[in-house]
Amino acid sequence: MLIPIKHEDMSARRWPIITIALIVINVVVFLATFSEMGQEGPELGKVKLHILLLAAEHPELTLPPDSQQFVSAVRDHHPGDWTKLQSPTRKPIDSWDARVRSENDPGALQQEMDSLVKEYSRLTTSAIVEQYAFVPAHPKAIAYLTANFLHGGWLHLIGNMWFLWLAGFVLEDVWGRPLFTIFYLLSGAAALQFHAWMNAGSVIPTLGASGAVAALMGAFLVRFPKMKIEMVWFVFLRPRRFKAPAYYLLPLWLFMELFYGSLLGSSSGVAHWAHVGGFAFGALAALGLRYSGLENKMNQAIEEKVGWSLDPEINHANALIEQGQHEQAISALQNYLAAQSDSIDALTLLRQVYAQRSDTAAYQSVTIQLCAAHLKAGADDAAWQDYEEFLSSGGQTLPAGVWLDLCRVLERQQQFDRALSEYQKVITAYASERHSLVAQIAAARLCLKRLNRPEDALRFYQAAGASKVPHLDWEQAIEIGIREANRELQPAH
Repeated sequence: MLIPIKHEDMSARRWPIITIALIVINVVVFLATFSEMGQEGPELGKVKLHILLLAAEHPELTLPPDSQQFVSAVRDHHPGDWTKLQSPTRKPIDSWDARVRSENDPGALQQEMDSLVKEYSRLTTSAIVEQYAFVPAHPKAIAYLTANFLHGGWLHLIGNMWFLWLAGFVLEDVWGRPLFTIFYLLSGAAALQFHAWMNAGSVIPTLGASGAVAALMGAFLVRFPKMKIEMVWFVFLRPRRFKAPAYYLLPLWLFMELFYGSLLGSSSGVAHWAHVGGFAFGALAALGLRYSGLENKMNQAIEEKVGWSLDPEINHANALIEQGQHEQAISALQNYLAAQSDSIDALTLLRQVYAQRSDTAAYQSVTIQLCAAHLKAGADDAAWQDYEEFLSSGGQTLPAGVWLDLCRVLERQQQFDRALSEYQKVITAYASERHSLVAQIAAARLCLKRLNRPEDALRFYQAAGASKVPHLDWEQAIEIGIREANRELQPAH
């Protein structure tokens, strides 16, 4: 099983309010409807089955228009199943079926049908799925919207919301909130309509956000084709990670949906054609937004709102990026950074370019610079996010000064165990340099004063004392630390 974890550029210029709101709405709707849908489903399904059984065996019975429409749709859309229902040799499905099959009185049979259709009308009037899910045979206008916010189970919900988050927040950042909202809602409707075209006459309700989410995936492919997506692959329940660009993974997913949609058709419990239609709509819409110039206009409007930078050179570089002129943008940003090396705006834009170009080495180098700039600006959380991005991209060793500063941030945040782990990494990475000595003494102090681990403190102090790195200025501190650690190790009297 393949599961996406994240992609290379997990950052945005401002909070993805619409993406978060969509996720919240989906979760709230699910919590409010799931239990009731679970109770309604079996009851309504049983009534529907009995109507079909009775109508198949006794076509002379009269039905009201809504029930007749339901029966006709099943008969026309599933002729094989209908033939089986009509077979006089089939086995009774339940006790009701056995009882009714032994009934020969036309009046009693019509009375039974009248009772069923009355119950059917009552249940369909109140059932959430019947009122708000999308049924291709008789789609309601409201269902083009509401069906996208209903889900049939926790896995259905969680899967859709995770994909919505991964693709949604970055597209919202590019297109802006109003345009992204319109795109998402139209995508859901378009996906459902495509599903209806491919399953004309089907009475099976369709629900879930997967059509709209598939459109986000199609748009993501068009907008960020080279963006690498990190995947986890479970082999015998053991996770394996790998990265691959969007232009490889997303078309593969689309091909699988086409294959299963063609192979299984309406017999599948998954609306594969809604996924295909949503994906196609999203890709075409993204192309239209790009070549119409609307995307660029929305980006400029976002820049004015968030005040990305008052510096015209930064704004010029950002415009070059939006126009796809990456080489010119890189040159402009590098010239700018030559004069202002700690510019967070410039470094963020430069990293964005390298992410789009899948230049991992350059991406890691700029991420290190950005981490240092965030530390200098006191943006500790942003600095740690940079470090996480560095590790996710395959990076291993930070410059010692930056690494030690990050360790001190962890100490200030009282994340002592993690700070110790990072100090140990510095010790290993810079074993023959003075930074290793600094990290050993800091780790020893942490073990002694914060973690109540005098044995480990003594080990670190002794390693520092035995270091071949010149440390005359540290000898007194090391000796004091060794005495304190030994004192803590002595049994109390």
